[in-house]
Amino acid sequence: MSLFISVNFDEKTKQNIAAVQRRLKKFGHGRFSREENFHLTLAFLGEVPEERVADVKAAMSRVTVPEMTLVFHKTGCFRRDSGEIWWIGAEENETLSALQRDLMKELKAAGFRPDDHGRFRPHITLAREMHAGRPGPEALLPEPFSAHVGSIHLMLSHRPDGKLTYTEL
Repeated sequence: MSLFISVNFDEKTKQNIAAVQRRLKKFGHGRFSREENFHLTLAFLGEVPEERVADVKAAMSRVTVPEMTLVFHKTGCFRRDSGEIWWIGAEENETLSALQRDLMKELKAAGFRPDDHGRFRPHITLAREMHAGRPGPEALLPEPFSAHVGSIHLMLSHRPDGKLTYTEL
C-alpha cells in the first residue's frame, strides 16, 4: 500500500487552488492534479505492508494537531527530465513546521523511514510533466488566499481503472 500523511482542504480552498491551476493551463500542457486530489503532504511513507497501518495511525495519534491558518502566496516550478513540476506554496508557518517535525519524529520512532528531503517546504502540486512558458507570479496567483486546517489524514495512493486516486484510510 502506497501511503502518505497529508493536510486535506475544504471545498472553498480546493476551488481557490483550482483557480490558480486554470490560469496555469493557459501557459502550457502537462499532467494536472485533479481537484479532489489537492492536498499538502506532511510525510510520504511509500509502500507500507497492510499489517503496519495500525502502527502509522498510532504514531499519528501521538502528535498534537493544532488549529492553524495557512496562507498560500506563491507559485513556482522545478525541472525534472519529464518536464516541470508546478506548485503553489504556503508562507512559512512555524506551527505547521513543528507539526511536520513531530510527525516525522513519531514515524521514525515507530520504525518507518518516510522520505525526508531536508527542509520541509509546504506546497500543493498543481501539475507534473508540464511544458509551459514562464508566467509571472501575479499571472497565476494575483493575491494570496488562506486555508484553515486542524487535522491530518492517512491517505492511500492507488490507481483504480488507471486513474490516480487518494483515499483516506
